[in-house]
Amino acid sequence: MKLPVVMRPGEDGWIVVECPIIPGCISQGKTHDEALANIREAIALCLENRETEGWALPSEYQVVNVDVDVAA
Repeated sequence: MKLPVVMRPGEDGWIVVECPIIPGCISQGKTHDEALANIREAIALCLENRETEGWALPSEYQVVNVDVDVAA
């Protein structure tokens, strides 16, 4: 199964990574590889608990980049 993740630098120098289609599924790591390993584990745990928590993974989704104009 392939799921989207978003990676960004954290305030403490760690890499923060989250899976946007699973609410609250977020992790971090000191390196890119560690962050990806940690989010894989977090996703697996979330998916294991989805039935008991009463939510379902969306059957379809799109990942789209959008342009946004922000007033200075």
